[in-house]
Amino acid sequence: MVYQKTKSTLHREGLAPKKALGQNFLVHQHTATYIADLANIQPEETVIEVGVGLGALTTPLAKQAAKVVGIEADSGIVRMHREQKDLPDNVDLRHADILKTDLGKLAQEAGQRLKIVANLPYSISSPFLFHLIAHRQHVQEAVVMLQKEVAQRLAAQPGNKQYGAPTVLLASCADVSTLLLVKPEEFHPRPKIDSLVIRITFHPVPAHVRNLPEFDHKLFKKIVNAAFNQRRKTLLNSLSSVFNTLDKSVVKERIESAGIEASVRAEKLSLEDFVHLARGFAKQ
Repeated sequence: MVYQKTKSTLHREGLAPKKALGQNFLVHQHTATYIADLANIQPEETVIEVGVGLGALTTPLAKQAAKVVGIEADSGIVRMHREQKDLPDNVDLRHADILKTDLGKLAQEAGQRLKIVANLPYSISSPFLFHLIAHRQHVQEAVVMLQKEVAQRLAAQPGNKQYGAPTVLLASCADVSTLLLVKPEEFHPRPKIDSLVIRITFHPVPAHVRNLPEFDHKLFKKIVNAAFNQRRKTLLNSLSSVFNTLDKSVVKERIESAGIEASVRAEKLSLEDFVHLARGFAKQ
């Protein structure tokens, strides 16, 4: 019944799920309400919702927050809501691409670090996570639904094939916890895989981040991306390709001065190992 209602709404408005935008509309209201509850929204807070869709998540968010700023990339969806006037009065619907949105400006508008809640389109999962990391100083936390494989990758441990650059980069500035498994039948159209709702906490700064020594984040990112770019290569070969103004023997010396074997591969290194590498290469 809920699927039919969603399909009827889309058909009536001349809309359809767009593959290019990775649209899978959440159709079960009880799940949307539960996700809103998991966000632990305070009555005085402004919440940023990414991907308003048909408003399943927007309405329960609006009941809990002082204001919801809805960022929606689909002009047809925005038109529908504006014509129907079907969203709560405290929802500010904006036609925008979250990846091109200045999160610092949003935080300034809100007068607080951002709390972001999203049924995230699968197509922008990775770019969105990197956008969050780049603007982490403006974000308190994000409660985000991702495809299960991507979410599990973020919580992977060294030595696991899912462990990669996003895992390390996010771990260097945030804490990630899993909140809820969501099955394909909760959506229209139904994806082929499960989804996971996760919480990404940037502030207060997680203990494991506070305990890291000072390091250059730009250099850290360069090293992490280089190390995982060709993950079958040894660390020495990966880093020699980006620090190509240095003699390979110097690169080897810098790696070993961080207490790491030059022949190791990226997937074996911990967050702390990468921090030590960044501090070692900063000496150059």
